[in-house]
Amino acid sequence: MHVIDASVWVSQFVEEDVHHQKSLRWLEHRIAVEDPILLPALVLAEVAGAISRRTGGSGRGHRASNLVEQLPNTRLISIDIDLARLGATVAADASLSGADALYVALAQTFEVPLVTWNRQQLSRGGALTQVVTPTAA
Repeated sequence: MHVIDASVWVSQFVEEDVHHQKSLRWLEHRIAVEDPILLPALVLAEVAGAISRRTGGSGRGHRASNLVEQLPNTRLISIDIDLARLGATVAADASLSGADALYVALAQTFEVPLVTWNRQQLSRGGALTQVVTPTAA
């Protein structure tokens, strides 16, 4: 079981991304072995927006977020008040953005690794929970 940051999803969907092939292979394997994937519901907006900005069109952003949501081994976790409070603590303690902190908080809550390409999550969030890149996972 893993929490997977939007950075991994975006690199998987954007062929020009430096991490595209690594993300694609890693995610394909996770899906093939039906490894449970936990995601804060915020991931849908993050993926759609990032892909739309990087590709210059909304269509790919819509398709990508729909695909992430429909994967059979993906579980979207609502951001309730408890997760929001833990995210706020993580954001303050690790000097992370609110969105980045929610991924770390979710990984802490379920005691599973966070998989990301995000440097701040890797360095700052790694002090609070296990945070790894897809190649290290």
